[in-house]
Amino acid sequence: MIVITGGAGFIGSAMLWKLNQVGIDDVLVVDELGETEKWKNLVGLRFADYVHKTLFLQKLLDEKFPRIDVIIHLGANSSTTERDVESLMENNYAYSKDLAIYAVQRGIRFIYASSAATYGAGEHGYKDDEATMLKLRPLNAYGYSKHLFDLWAHRHRLLDKIVGLKFFNVFGPNEYHKGDMASVVYKAFNQIQATGEVKLFQSHKEGVADGEQMRDFVYVKDCVEVMHWLMENESVNGIFNLGTGKARSFKDLVTATFNAMEKPVKIQYVPMPEALRGKYQYFTEADMTKLASVGCPVQFRSLEESVFDYVRSHLLQEPQELQSTIELRAATT
Repeated sequence: MIVITGGAGFIGSAMLWKLNQVGIDDVLVVDELGETEKWKNLVGLRFADYVHKTLFLQKLLDEKFPRIDVIIHLGANSSTTERDVESLMENNYAYSKDLAIYAVQRGIRFIYASSAATYGAGEHGYKDDEATMLKLRPLNAYGYSKHLFDLWAHRHRLLDKIVGLKFFNVFGPNEYHKGDMASVVYKAFNQIQATGEVKLFQSHKEGVADGEQMRDFVYVKDCVEVMHWLMENESVNGIFNLGTGKARSFKDLVTATFNAMEKPVKIQYVPMPEALRGKYQYFTEADMTKLASVGCPVQFRSLEESVFDYVRSHLLQEPQELQSTIELRAATT
């Protein structure tokens, strides 16, 4: 059996879709649905059972489940603006430790989500080696909670037994429930549909023009290809970046969205909120050398190819009720 925590979420449900594609449906989905719309991400997908995240951990530690072969741990509080640090520490650090210890002690393949937010302002670069990891200073509590687990795994010499993935800016289908944490592509699409234009944050950094803030945007369909390969190649362990290796500007991203929708490009730049200015990453770019060096064959699509597929194959095809209402504020996150 394969366990996916956060299995009803954005990347988790995409991973379940990938497993279904290759004929796997013996999957336990672990999540916390609450009053969210995440349940819609599971419609049409095949899985063995669903368990609430708290009950899952209790039953797991009490040995109530049949044989587990793989745990793909994607469940987390992923809000980069979360102010409840205790919630982040409980969900992103303590819970992850319990799962990792359980998996390693029993020889279960363990793949977990770290984050590019651990790199902070990027002053030490974006190289996924252990020497760099020890120098990192995240800019927000979410990034710190993820970094703390990476450090814990390193300190306990687990990184040769488990896989951590530092996801960069992931976008794609099944993010409809994420509200303000949805990708810029999704926000831009909704803004264009509603107003014909997109709002982006102005730059507040000398030498960076408005719209030229740059991130490594990666398509979720490429991410799940990497995760499936890692699931199948159990000799590969450690922390790996998961981006394209090519930073692109928010202006490029939004322009690709306009083009995919066959709409004229119209961008308005608005001031960035004061609360974000000291915590904002102006540049991220994954160093993908390490993943390539272990033989991962996945070829990442270009930004334009990815946005086109997302917009044309998904956003323009989804019924309106699946497109959550997002305030028409600046799309840059």
